[in-house]
Amino acid sequence: MNLVIATRNRNKIKELKRILEGLDVTLFTLDDFPGCPEPEETEDTFEGNAAIKARAVAEYTGRAALADDSGLEAYDLGGEPGVRSARYAGEEGTDRDNVKKLLSELADTPDYKREARFVCVIALARPDGTFKTFEGTVEGRLGRKPLGESGFGYDPIFYPEGHDRTFAQMSPEEKDSMSHRGRALKKLREYLSPEAS
Repeated sequence: MNLVIATRNRNKIKELKRILEGLDVTLFTLDDFPGCPEPEETEDTFEGNAAIKARAVAEYTGRAALADDSGLEAYDLGGEPGVRSARYAGEEGTDRDNVKKLLSELADTPDYKREARFVCVIALARPDGTFKTFEGTVEGRLGRKPLGESGFGYDPIFYPEGHDRTFAQMSPEEKDSMSHRGRALKKLREYLSPEAS
């Protein structure tokens, strides 16, 4: 089976390829289709944004497409940054800028109220219009300063439930075993396994 990963985010591509390793699929990225459009994420849900990307790429490439929309929801901030996680500090903001802004917003929040969760929705769209989504979440809490060199995004401040290390302090494989993206992709793997084998 041919599958196009509908993102140009290098970190996401690396993570998706690592987690899908061993599945009998040929993976492509948007680099293999230079003219492929990247539609704007205009929806207010992770599922909606993942669907926009997957459908557009499947239509353009004529192959099954896999899109991911994910983010962090801080409960004390009413679910912010949510679908705006990657753009929290502005369109040109970096991961570091986003983390800095979030820590600033939570500066007065006591430790016991710093719960948050990561959400990931994977959308699988085919050129014939068929479509399916897979969701993964992981509960945790937010630290007060970035720790760790691994991962990306908000990983340096996110402690998954039951752990005293951030995602950025874990090995990629350890993070994959419990992360929101790892859980969503596990469901995708199970769905694709009979078809891909």
